[in-house]
Formats: sequence, C-alpha cells, structure tokens
Amino acid sequence: MAHGDIARTLGSVQVRRSIINQSKRAHVGHIGSALSIADILVALFSRVMNTDEDVFILSKGHAALALYCVFEQLGVIDQKTLDTYCADDSHLGVHPEHALPGITFSTGSLGHGPSLGSGVALARRMAGTRGRVFVLISDAELNEGSVWEALMFAGHHKLDNLCLILDNNGQQALAPTADVINLSGIATAVQSLGWECDRVNGHDVAELARILEVRSVGSPRFVIADTIAGKGVSFMERQVRWHYLPVDDEQHALALREIG
Repeated sequence: MAHGDIARTLGSVQVRRSIINQSKRAHVGHIGSALSIADILVALFSRVMNTDEDVFILSKGHAALALYCVFEQLGVIDQKTLDTYCADDSHLGVHPEHALPGITFSTGSLGHGPSLGSGVALARRMAGTRGRVFVLISDAELNEGSVWEALMFAGHHKLDNLCLILDNNGQQALAPTADVINLSGIATAVQSLGWECDRVNGHDVAELARILEVRSVGSPRFVIADTIAGKGVSFMERQVRWHYLPVDDEQHALALREIG
C-alpha cells in the first residue's frame, strides 16, 4: 500500500474513537497513554515508515491499544480481532505480543525498547539491510538505567538507522514526571552521547512526519515529541488518574462527542 493510500485510510480522529470504544468494551484503562501517542503513530504509519523495510518497536507497551487501532485501520488486523482486546485467548493484551502480525517484540517491561532497537539497528547495518528502526518510548522510561546504556551504545556505534521518539507527555503512573525525574536537560544529555536531537509538537501529524522523515548521517536521531496525556478528551487531558481508569457509560459518550 502506498503512503498516499495509507494517509487516506488512517486518521487521528478514527484512532482516538477506536481507543475509547475498545477501552470501554474491555473495561481496561491506559486510555491517557494511548491517546497521547495516537498522532505519532498516525504520522509514522501513514507518512514516514515503509512497512516492508522499516521496524517499529513500541517500548511504551502499555499504550498498545493505540497501535492495535492503527493496525485495524490499515488492515493488519480486522475489526473482529480488534474486538478481542484483553479477552481470553487473545493476542491483543494490554502490552503487545510478538505473535500478533506487525509486532516485532513483546514489550511492556519498561526501558527495554531502546536496547532492542539498538541491537536491531546494529544487526541491520552489519547485514547491509535497508530500512530504519523506530522506537517509541515514554518519558518515564528515562528513569531506567537500561535506556541510558542503549543511548550510549547507539551513539558510540553511530547507528544512523535508529530513531528514538520520546512521548513527552509529562506524566507517569502515579505522578507528574517532573516530580520523579527532571527531564529539562534531556536534549543536551542525548546530544552529548552522540545523538542528533529535534523537538516537535507531538500532535501535529504533518510536522511530526517532516521531522521523522529526516535520517541523520553518522548519528542516531532522538525526537522529543511534546504531547498531552489524554489528548482529545478534555476531562482526561493532563490527568494522572487516566493512566489506569476505564470509562463508564457517561464518560464514554462524552469522550466520543469531544473527539468528533
């Protein structure tokens, strides 16, 4: 499927509506996290990635519902499969499992994605394989030492086929990220480790695509995508409690009205 065809079939509004509907049906939370990354996924899968060559790793595994909703719109899975989200014997759990088409690695133990991505990027370079490796991480994952080990490793090996995207929504499971770890100097820190770094509005699909399409020469790329947890639903935006809470009937209806 050409990028133009994908762009016509994949949109942020549809993804957000599907997130709300599936979370309600399954009575499962992590809604704020899924809404936070919807535009990033739309930009990647509709405008940036060549799915025949590129690899995507959702290190922020608890936001997998957003990825499943993208997959359904692209025809990777059908609606019947999407409707098994969090059901018994389903491959669509809260965290992605590699048994599902389109999932390279099972993730959800936070902080592992950058290491996996670095390994894949290095292996692909050694094998002369085309394509890029995209890893989407949460800001809370920067609490993990394994992320910094991967940042140092990728910078040292100049893995210019690797792109890490930071979902910088400022929230963790139980508190604002800034109350746990201060990320105000993240751009300077990653640049000191040999990465090129850009900052972008994480809800501007066109701008995201423009930034993510750029492949650095001789260094990996780190893209800080400034986002809002719960984006698109006013009573969820920047509210830590929507990291875990499911919606009731009234909230479900209101969220759909607001999304459009």
